Amino acid sequence: MPRHKARRNDQKTFREESEQRDVRKAILDATEQLLAHQRFDELSVADILSSAQVSRASFYFYFESKYVVLGELVRRVVNQAQVAAGPWVEEDIESPEQTLRQGTSQGLQLWIQHAPVLRAIVENWRSDERLAALWMEMMEGFTQAATHRIERDRATGRAPRTSVDASTLASTLTWMSERIYYLAAIGHPAFHDEQQVIDVLTEVWLSVIYNGPPSKKRSE
Repeated sequence: MPRHKARRNDQKTFREESEQRDVRKAILDATEQLLAHQRFDELSVADILSSAQVSRASFYFYFESKYVVLGELVRRVVNQAQVAAGPWVEEDIESPEQTLRQGTSQGLQLWIQHAPVLRAIVENWRSDERLAALWMEMMEGFTQAATHRIERDRATGRAPRTSVDASTLASTLTWMSERIYYLAAIGHPAFHDEQQVIDVLTEVWLSVIYNGPPSKKRSE
């Protein structure tokens, strides 16, 4: 193939790929913006088309439904949340309090910054099998990471060995945090003070993991 023809083909491919990224991004960005003012269950594909200024054919080329769009938005946020949780999950150099507080603070900021998307998944994951599977997968990822850290700290003596199952403990803490983050993100008055939310969540995780459960009173 002549070089000039190959160059034209490469340029065409690059242009097509750029256009594809632009259309896909336009749909995702438009949906997130719409969710700031509209409930997901009331949002239609037509609303997204109008806001993103794309054709119906273009939408369905990339996404099967609005649920798939939401799923992709959730993945983008969760990827950032996994990075935020990384220091406590993966590193043993810094103190647990420091890395837990850092991860909690960054996690709360993500929930507040992306409240429309995360509110939509929390309120609608039970309405679609794929959303349900996605949210369970995301939450299970955080639970497994926390479980491994708890087990590692127990093995090294940093956290006390107790009869409390590490996986159940991690799951409880993860789902508790999800609920608190959600309530803070939607502006619940009990969680309007961001610093207090960070302090309390950090204290709960530290107390439960590193101080062990309260001693049981002996029966009379």
